[in-house]
Amino acid sequence: MSPGATGDDETTETAEQPWSLPVPPPVEPMLASPVKGIPVDEGMHYEPKFDGFRCLIFREGDRVVLGSRGGKELQRYFPEVVEESLTALPERCVVDGELVVVTDERLDFDALAQRIHPAASRIRLLAEQTPAHFIAFDLLAVGDEALTEIGYARRRARLAELFPADGGPAGPRTHLTPVTTDPETAREWFEQFEGAGLDGLICKAADAPYEPGKRTMRKVKHARTADCVVAGFRWHKSGPVVGSLLLGIYDDDGHLHHVGVSASFTAKRRQELLDELAPYRMSDLSEHPWAAWAAQTPPTPGAEPAPGADPTRMPGAPSRWTGKKDLSWEPLRPELVVEVAYDHMEGDRFRHTARFERWRPDREPRSCTYAQLDRPVRFDLERVLKGSP
Repeated sequence: MSPGATGDDETTETAEQPWSLPVPPPVEPMLASPVKGIPVDEGMHYEPKFDGFRCLIFREGDRVVLGSRGGKELQRYFPEVVEESLTALPERCVVDGELVVVTDERLDFDALAQRIHPAASRIRLLAEQTPAHFIAFDLLAVGDEALTEIGYARRRARLAELFPADGGPAGPRTHLTPVTTDPETAREWFEQFEGAGLDGLICKAADAPYEPGKRTMRKVKHARTADCVVAGFRWHKSGPVVGSLLLGIYDDDGHLHHVGVSASFTAKRRQELLDELAPYRMSDLSEHPWAAWAAQTPPTPGAEPAPGADPTRMPGAPSRWTGKKDLSWEPLRPELVVEVAYDHMEGDRFRHTARFERWRPDREPRSCTYAQLDRPVRFDLERVLKGSP
């Protein structure tokens, strides 16, 4: 369920007094445009790109708001972050950063996504079991001073003043992101930090002001390709054309796992795909490798499967983010192989939508296994947070 959704035991927040902060909420975070290589412009600063929820913390005395990208408020879902902000951050400030959850010394986006829940009792339990960390990387205001017009390097210096040399302010889960101006160090971070669950670099010009909602920063993400089985598709919301291709990869036991989707096609290409997929459509799902999903409820991400349940990742699981959105799909005989581009994996699936590259008629579907995927070497996340790689 998306932030702001209601549940049976959710309370309605009362109206607050107007803010007196020099930069009051809501504020759209400054964004980044993708680039293929690490830029080496003079004065460029490089930060690790954390994979979590973008979050701006607004604190004014005992009042704390966690603002997400898009303007929704997240504080009811992360009460432990609100509580720690009251001791870890100045009484009047606006800090930009990322909310993350750490599991087994790695970022865990699935565990973070589970924190968005309508039930207050469940929120309290998850706040204890999987508490979130806040990674600070920019400062928009402190005291009565707005900092959005000054350059990034000066904002970063002011932000660093809030974090003592011993590793942080009063809170154990509030961190200052590492930064470097050395391109070679940035390249090392790009390669090493992926093993801790990070997904690239954010590159910021030293003199860049903070421009809400604008893509003035740059981001460099990992780019890889994989050959996948196309085992189904979903319709596009605009009409009877292909919306997305459902991708599968075989494990060592011969189970075809749903690993993600390929989408973002032009209107013309969506119609072409419908014609190309027509010979493979199935009217009877019983012989399909994902037939079992309709007869069972897939386990919650991170939870243990029910006794006797099929362990294969299925394409029909309900989405925490889309609520009642129709996730039904049309089955295809698992005979088509497609090459897709992806940035990184989250567990055994693609973290983001994969990009269609080309059909691979030369590949046998059964040869599309996890063995082809490039797995990063494990890296201790604590070393990233302490800035000591």
